[in-house]
Amino acid sequence: MSKKIRILIAKPGLDGHDRGAKVMANAFRDSGVEVIYTGLRQTPLQIVNAAIQEDVLVIGLSVLSGAHMHLCKEVLKLLKEKKAFDINVVVGGIIPEKDIKELKRIGIKSVFGPGTFMKDAVEFVKKLVK
Repeated sequence: MSKKIRILIAKPGLDGHDRGAKVMANAFRDSGVEVIYTGLRQTPLQIVNAAIQEDVLVIGLSVLSGAHMHLCKEVLKLLKEKKAFDINVVVGGIIPEKDIKELKRIGIKSVFGPGTFMKDAVEFVKKLVK
């Protein structure tokens, strides 16, 4: 029997816009993925601790504040420090094209920007953890 896919959806930093995160959480849930939503204004440490505690396979960060580089680097650094090498990280939000290549280079598995079809994000995550 394969392990159930669990994803933690998180809103790091001070950004208070969570509509997209909630829409994606529902899309994942509707596709059979177990979703943990941490809510607004989470620190990278809170996100990583919750991901480890909840035994998730993926963290989905939703960032609209422009702080995506700092927040993603911090989450990846904390995952490495805590030896949580099996947790993948994806990010969605308003991410400038010039930053996407760097985010992937540092370890972000995918970046979902405006216009991404929900089913495409869900399918990517399912393939990622299989």
